[in-house]
Amino acid sequence: MVEYKVTVFTSNLATGSTFNNIFIKLVGTDGESKQTWLKSLKGALCFIRGSVSCFTVSCPTSIGKLVLIEIDKHSLPLFPEDSWFPAKVEVKSPEGDTYNFPIYRWITDSDVHRFREGTALTILEDNHHLGRYSRQQELKQREEDYRWAVYREGMPHCMKTENPLSLPCEVRFSFTKTTEFLYTASTGLTELGLKGLDRYKESWTDIDDINRVFCCKQTDISDYVQEHWKEDAFFGYQYLNGVNPMLIRRCTALPPNFPVTDDMVFIRGQCSLADEMEKGNIFLCDYKRLDGLKPNIINGKKQYLMAPLILLHKTPVDKLMPIAIQLKQIPADDNPIFLPTDSEYDWLMAKIFVRSADFNEHQLNVHLLRTHLLAEVFAVSLLRNIPMVHPLYKLLVPHTRYTLQINHLARLLLISEAGVFTKFAASGGDMMTILTRSLSSMTYSSLCIPDDIAERGLEAMPNFYYRDDGLKLWDIIHRFVKAILSTHYKTDDEVQQDSELQKWIGDIFEHGFLSQACTGIPQSLTTVTELVKFVTMVIFLGSAQHSAVNTGQYDYGGWMPNTPISLQLPPPTTKGTTSNATMLKTFPDVNTTVQGMATMWLLSKQSSDFVPLGQYPVNHFTEEIPHKIITDFQGELEVLSAIIKARNKSLEVPYTYMDPVVVENSVAI
Repeated sequence: MVEYKVTVFTSNLATGSTFNNIFIKLVGTDGESKQTWLKSLKGALCFIRGSVSCFTVSCPTSIGKLVLIEIDKHSLPLFPEDSWFPAKVEVKSPEGDTYNFPIYRWITDSDVHRFREGTALTILEDNHHLGRYSRQQELKQREEDYRWAVYREGMPHCMKTENPLSLPCEVRFSFTKTTEFLYTASTGLTELGLKGLDRYKESWTDIDDINRVFCCKQTDISDYVQEHWKEDAFFGYQYLNGVNPMLIRRCTALPPNFPVTDDMVFIRGQCSLADEMEKGNIFLCDYKRLDGLKPNIINGKKQYLMAPLILLHKTPVDKLMPIAIQLKQIPADDNPIFLPTDSEYDWLMAKIFVRSADFNEHQLNVHLLRTHLLAEVFAVSLLRNIPMVHPLYKLLVPHTRYTLQINHLARLLLISEAGVFTKFAASGGDMMTILTRSLSSMTYSSLCIPDDIAERGLEAMPNFYYRDDGLKLWDIIHRFVKAILSTHYKTDDEVQQDSELQKWIGDIFEHGFLSQACTGIPQSLTTVTELVKFVTMVIFLGSAQHSAVNTGQYDYGGWMPNTPISLQLPPPTTKGTTSNATMLKTFPDVNTTVQGMATMWLLSKQSSDFVPLGQYPVNHFTEEIPHKIITDFQGELEVLSAIIKARNKSLEVPYTYMDPVVVENSVAI
């Protein structure tokens, strides 16, 4: 008889314990053990949360190199079946070899569950018949568990699920996440309900009254916004380092529908638009995706949503200043071009309509579509097509954490017919038009920050911290991805011949980008370089990019006048007709304001089980080389974090959203 020493590690999750009986079978290249009941002197405490328990499995002879283990769980008579979350199993063979089997998933039934030995293997490297059979069976089950569904025509497809509890256990929120999410949502709405603000359908009569909303939930930046929201320099700054740094681009020629002249924007002819454009000092923001939308009706009142064009000028002291605003796309006598030289409230109202347009563009295109919905596509395709033993699964699965459930909740609570965004945002009644327009105009290059910055002509823009931090993060992630994948893909042929990899990218092209070749999204992967870039984009989008466009929502939207969710008077058609009273009547009603602010508070709130970028409490890699690569990755992130913190000490408004310590590994909120 020979003995195998089996060590079982149960995770430290709050509900991860089991008091059921656990059985194991070891399967090797030369045979398999009998199904063995794992029992010890610990008794029922063997598999409680955080426990490490050791057992012995005996075999008549050696079963060779271990390929997989089979685990099943059975409840005791008269006891209910419970759920168990094992982290991993370690097996030491009689020959002295140690095998690791990462699990990190819920076992909720009495079925047999198979787990591969932890060495990462592509399908080309997986030569044993048992291993190939195991990965085929795993993917067959995954295709049943993770099925595609069409939420709305023209949008990326999503996972088919009826409610959060119908999601597979391994992709649901933890107990901690669930509890804190519900607590944050309920306390915010309770605070507003106690004040009666959530039911008050009247206009604001004094701008200072807005302070009563979430008066105890200000942040340093939201306080700064409240003090500086009217200033042109801060208006321009937000296009670089606010929550929507994705719209601004260098202007080399004025659009024909934006007839700005030198006399309008440069007093006394001190310079010209042509000269400033040639120098790279003129920038354009165009909200054409919002043109022609049917605005919402809120509290029985028609709302207004413009599709403005904004011209900005980089001054000699490196401030980005708005110099012209046209609120509708088609020039007309009743569509004046507003200028900083206009009356205080004419100019301020023009900026308010821009900021409201930016809220709707940001939420639907930049935030929902380009991070949440695409991250779900990447996650579902991974879980359907790539087995746990594959290096791509091990690399990407930490970046799918909680994404499927948070997106289900978004569809349920935010963009459904009764959702907050549908009911209270200016674009809520026509949001699908924006989403379909956005997807049809999306390009692969716009999802890759080095390409995107170059295409928008922003390489030399000063004080652009989103770009500075984002490019550094991209490079760090790219080096990490290249180091991991290059250990398995030595040649381009190996990429082309990996059928699982090709099915993964094919599903993304079909279900994420609706088979639109014009997006530039690859339909297949042909080179190692192409694979590394695409995987870098997937990780960057679900971590750094999401943090950049999500984390600061309450910072910049906690003072409603800076980011109105909707506006309920039309913009002025002639100059000299606006006032403070006009502004207050134009702002959203009190209940609309507080619903928007409560939502932004919830979406900006970090969970205590947040996992920062580069940290892997659930580590599927078991070999020494990937562990060394991960350590190097973490070291580079620490250095970047220190650089960002040092820079921020000298900034009036610190830019923290791409500091690796606040960037979450996945789209989880």
